[in-house]
Amino acid sequence: MKTNPVLGWAFALPALAFIVVFLLYPTISTILLSFDTGLGFQPTEFVGLDNYVTLFTKDRFFFNVSTWPPSGAVFVTILWLVLFTLGTVGFGLLVAVLANSVRYEVLVKTIIFVPMAISFTAAGIIWRFVYSPDANTGILNALLVGFLPSFEAISWLGRTDVVNVAVIVAGIWIWTGFCMVIISAALKGLPKEVLEAATVDGANNVQTFRLVTFPMLWPTITVVGTTMIINVLKAFDLVYIMTAGNPRGASRIIGFTMYWETFNNGRPGYGSAVAVVMLILVIPFVVFNIRRFRAEEKS
Repeated sequence: MKTNPVLGWAFALPALAFIVVFLLYPTISTILLSFDTGLGFQPTEFVGLDNYVTLFTKDRFFFNVSTWPPSGAVFVTILWLVLFTLGTVGFGLLVAVLANSVRYEVLVKTIIFVPMAISFTAAGIIWRFVYSPDANTGILNALLVGFLPSFEAISWLGRTDVVNVAVIVAGIWIWTGFCMVIISAALKGLPKEVLEAATVDGANNVQTFRLVTFPMLWPTITVVGTTMIINVLKAFDLVYIMTAGNPRGASRIIGFTMYWETFNNGRPGYGSAVAVVMLILVIPFVVFNIRRFRAEEKS
């Protein structure tokens, strides 16, 4: 059958136009703006690499290695990458495996998935109440004071040493359900004869999971983990609602810094430089995911 190239381009044109207008043009504009002051979101004064030099040498809220441990949005984001990714994927895997063998599997998974149905704004407000320093309002402090009478209620979101872990826990609560659903679907798709063969060979449940189930789930786990990493690199709303980058800028991450510098501090060019850094960090993980999907399609 002879194909008509004109007809093919006619079908592809709307998608190409969408990509150019809403993806390619904003990306190029942001990159160009990052070399400018960008006042009024228009090129006004070319500053070259000054925005990038300032980011990594003068902006202690973005990159600060003068203290130990290092601080700034870059290092807070690294903390998120480690704790958030391990937490969401780890708990998602744990719930998927354990719920797969209980009677009320659907109920358990529904409860774990419910936070995904809540907007991140609402989730941030809920967790602000959970972390409230007032033991009469904050659930966490109320529990700790109740079980440990000598414990003094603390401001979880007001201390630089615990604020990031507190916000990350809220993020894990939200996204664990997503990881659980994806991993659970992969778990149910595993060939039963392989698992039965392991049982026949004398492997117990722990050995079967470690030597058979987990290796077969690994491709799915890597994709889910990569997705969580990308979520961290572009995260903004939860930090904005819960802490607004406080106390003293200790909870800033890269996505939040981009918004804050652009709109709150009125420096679109500087904010664009942060956006470009974020784009550079995201690209390798996007490419990894694309290659993984292509490899799965070929196999």
